[in-house]
Amino acid sequence: MSLPYLLRLVCLCLASFFLLHMALGFAVTLATPVAIRLAERMRPRKASRFLLALRLFPSAFSLLLVAGLCAPSYLLLEPAFTQEEVSLWCVAAALLCVTLVVLSLVRCARAARRSIGYIRYCQLVGRQERLAGESAPVWVVDGPAPFLALAGILHPRLIISRSVVNALPSGELAAALRHEQAHQLSRDNFKRLLLILAPDLFPLWRGFARLERVWNRFAEWAADDYAVAGEPHRSISLASALVSVARLGACPQAAPLVTSLLADNQDLAERVERLLRDFPGEPGEERKSLTVKIAGVAASVPVLLLMFHPVTLTSVHGLLEYLTH
Repeated sequence: MSLPYLLRLVCLCLASFFLLHMALGFAVTLATPVAIRLAERMRPRKASRFLLALRLFPSAFSLLLVAGLCAPSYLLLEPAFTQEEVSLWCVAAALLCVTLVVLSLVRCARAARRSIGYIRYCQLVGRQERLAGESAPVWVVDGPAPFLALAGILHPRLIISRSVVNALPSGELAAALRHEQAHQLSRDNFKRLLLILAPDLFPLWRGFARLERVWNRFAEWAADDYAVAGEPHRSISLASALVSVARLGACPQAAPLVTSLLADNQDLAERVERLLRDFPGEPGEERKSLTVKIAGVAASVPVLLLMFHPVTLTSVHGLLEYLTH
């Protein structure tokens, strides 16, 4: 297939992204069992960050290589305004990349529509109330279904059913609300959006499903740690709140961009046992965080210089020529 200069650039960038993402994605999939074992040795907050970074790595790094190497090398070294034949393999890889992107955008649009509809429904049938010990009002929804959730990304809202408010004593209710506030501080709903938006390994194949499930478990544990803050009475209160809400009945399935107190009852026993056994606490911010950021920026400078070195760009252009033909 013969393509002009700009269309050939688009085709090569899409094909390169698909091949890089597929290779890195397979590597992440193979490394997932080891990564989970490493995460189990970390604090939940650090483990959730590690697993999120691992899940987003194939798409983010592939995008960086395409934007930082493939496109510049083509624009600098490829003769302008020429028309060349492009192999069917390259076109097929580009079309698969378009398919992955379209599926991700459709999945993201559906998640946003469901979440917005959920928020609007709760605002329609509920009303804002100030609960004891809470500075900001929460949305209280009448109905038999028990739930406590954080909904929204830009302006998150705490939503709770009347049955949960009536069933939980003040200490347990405060611990449960503090758990959801932890999700708000960690921007977990935004992280869910990133996971939904990140492309799959291959069209219609959720190759990262296990990694995403384990990330969700550690995110819940990290919120538990924040709510408890190492206090035994808070740990007992939160464990009791989890059991009490579970006994009220099956929680309705939350929208994709909504974080629920009991998102998965299968993890309930493990969470309660952990709260009663360990009295977990959320550590303060690491003092080394600024040093680590500065070191990361300093280390990126030679990498960027190497990326734009003429030898690197020439080598990448040679690979693009091989992919083209």
